[in-house]
Amino acid sequence: MSTSAPADPPPLSARRQQTRDRLLDAAYQILAEHGIAGASIEAVCEAAGFTRGAFYSNFDSKTELFLALTEREQRRRLAQLESDAVAVAAEARAHGRSLDTQLVGEVIAALLSGQPDDRQWRLISNEFELLALRQPEEAARFLQFEEQILVELADVVERLATSLGLRLVIPAIDATRLFMAGYAASTRQAYLLGPGDHGATARELAARWLPAVVERLIEPLED
Repeated sequence: MSTSAPADPPPLSARRQQTRDRLLDAAYQILAEHGIAGASIEAVCEAAGFTRGAFYSNFDSKTELFLALTEREQRRRLAQLESDAVAVAAEARAHGRSLDTQLVGEVIAALLSGQPDDRQWRLISNEFELLALRQPEEAARFLQFEEQILVELADVVERLATSLGLRLVIPAIDATRLFMAGYAASTRQAYLLGPGDHGATARELAARWLPAVVERLIEPLED
């Protein structure tokens, strides 16, 4: 007797999807401002214009809401990343710039940045990691989600390199892990420095070191 694979859950109705999206939109602002510990379900419901009943018909807990928000935002950014990076490369080459490590570094910085200077998203991402550290039962879920995003981003990096006539000298996932770690450090520095005479965006800070790293990790494709 054969067994069939479990069916995918049925799609949400348009009305329920709209309710979820409004709750997630409200949670984005409140979580960025107050953190997961300081953000109450009541505050999210009030900001979204719904009752607690509407909340619990869509999410089991505040943690579930938080994880759904994180996944949604990561998916949105991944959908936009490759086109952003390709656009940077196309614009630079349209202005006569040759394909050098400086340009490739700028393209990869554009790929990693997602949305420039998104301080709220940085705060929410940090909250996700803190949640995993404070609640060991969530750590495995956090790591699985982080690895999934890394794999998908590495695929984008590898395809982008190929489109530029290049290849990575180490596995794409390892190169992407290095790029992401360095860019995260630049993002942290940019936010702590803040705007002003001494301030710089994460992309500007990454431009100081990323080309040198890129030079060691890429080479031309063989003819």
